[in-house]
Amino acid sequence: MKLASQRAGRDGALLVVSRDLATAASAAAIAPTLQSALDDWERTSPRLQALYEDLNAGRAAGAFALDLATLAAPLPRAYQYLDGAAYPSHIQRNRQARGESVPDDFFQKPLMYQGISHGFMGWNEDVRLPSEDDGIDFEAEIAAITGDVPLGVDAKGACEHIRLFVLLNDVSLRAIIPGELKRTFGFLVGKPASSLGPIAVTPDELGELWGDGLVSGTMKCWVRGEPLGSIETGTDVAFHYGDLIAHVAQTRAFEAGTLVGLGTVSNEDESVGVGCLGEARALETIRQGAARTPFLQFGDTVRIEHFDRSGNSVFGAIEQRVSPLA
Repeated sequence: MKLASQRAGRDGALLVVSRDLATAASAAAIAPTLQSALDDWERTSPRLQALYEDLNAGRAAGAFALDLATLAAPLPRAYQYLDGAAYPSHIQRNRQARGESVPDDFFQKPLMYQGISHGFMGWNEDVRLPSEDDGIDFEAEIAAITGDVPLGVDAKGACEHIRLFVLLNDVSLRAIIPGELKRTFGFLVGKPASSLGPIAVTPDELGELWGDGLVSGTMKCWVRGEPLGSIETGTDVAFHYGDLIAHVAQTRAFEAGTLVGLGTVSNEDESVGVGCLGEARALETIRQGAARTPFLQFGDTVRIEHFDRSGNSVFGAIEQRVSPLA
């Protein structure tokens, strides 16, 4: 099924959305918010599924035409946001451009950090930041939303606790991040609030796109109206979602409503483009000795959208403009 959150209060109002994204129905009688549905998934998911089937069949009471512009992030406030770096080509290119190598244990242990989990922007909200000099960048990702995950779960079992997938723009400030990393305490100021695509999709709704712990399909990215990448998301990956969840679950359980990302999508084949400006600049540095593509400036736009094998949008698009603080 497909779910969304209409803008209302801090946590939105839960909607069930039709397969073609044309219509929606309120799920208030089942769960007022997506978080409340996740908290009681065994009870709520069958009822949400029944409403989804009615909606697609044209028999859902109170169905209405969906206006994507009214949607907030599906999960505006998450209990936890964990992001990885599971696409080796992304890390290798960025490290090579800086004259560095990947960690010796890169293929044995996932690289991960914990980002801020509150205040996820909606798909069309302006990314408001204080300065263009901070090296504003986007990162195209797909994130899993989990149910409760027990301490000590293994990678195979971890995938069974994934409830939904969403499109993610992991906003990064490239001029700040290097200095933070050199202090060996990790990202903080260099990772402001991120944004989520409008539609959350259950693994079974993905059909053949979901398998072996990965979501396949084509991630397309545009910056300033120009295409930047057309990347296969289900290949060239060192770790899958279950691996990352199990890695963190070695020492902590997860609350329902935890987001887990695999990191910026990237393919070994350079001809397909990239999923962030940082990687584009890294490739320019490697090939030509210097980066030429500018980071995002105020007024610039970014569009991210993931497509299935038939060219259908899976999660809706993220389309945002970068703006100064009001």
